[in-house]
Amino acid sequence: MNNTKTALVTGANKGIGFAIAQGLGAMGFTVAVGARDDVRRKEAVERLRAADIDAFGVALDVTSDDSVAAAAEAIERTAGRLDVLVNNAGIGGRTDGGAQDPTTLDLDVVRTVLETNVLGVVRVTNAMLPLLRRASSPRIVNMSSNMGSLTLQTGPVLTAYAPSKSMLNSVTVQYARRLADTAVIVNAACPGYVATDFTGFGGSRTPEQGAAIAVRLATLPDDGPRGGFFDDAGVVPW
Repeated sequence: MNNTKTALVTGANKGIGFAIAQGLGAMGFTVAVGARDDVRRKEAVERLRAADIDAFGVALDVTSDDSVAAAAEAIERTAGRLDVLVNNAGIGGRTDGGAQDPTTLDLDVVRTVLETNVLGVVRVTNAMLPLLRRASSPRIVNMSSNMGSLTLQTGPVLTAYAPSKSMLNSVTVQYARRLADTAVIVNAACPGYVATDFTGFGGSRTPEQGAAIAVRLATLPDDGPRGGFFDDAGVVPW
């Protein structure tokens, strides 16, 4: 097993995920680019390599048990362990026809969003934990949103997306509690309102700015915070 640290970023073929991969790669990590789309995944790996970053692609659909298991096996074969997991893959869900208005909520949209944004994180995290436990300073970062903050109540009314991030925050805390006596440090991150296709490029922040908090939490010292929710300014209220 080599001494180079390896990071898996889900949904890393574009946007914030790609910027996180780029940021960690620039710090010397070997980056596993997790993505469903074969073409976009290959293009992302090529872009990272062109920037002198050691990267490899991992076929990964966070909604599929088989895909996630195969991804864990691929990382084990390639790297032997995993030092950082960034659960970045996420979806906003349909909004047409009042699909995310609470008074006309489409429950199928809720199920679809939760499958990716919450269950996908649990699925990937549990599959990667055996590899993370082999690392000396393993870190897990769950990409959340301040739209999931019950205190701030930011953004538009999106009754599938916002609660999915609230639940992700709660799940993050449960992992942190369970892993409190281990070397695995788990936190949630809010990237802010970033200009990506996810936001229709309406955000005020660049992907690199949005990625900064994830990179910071992914490289925390061993006495760093656990089970918290952070953005660039510090702690985000629950």
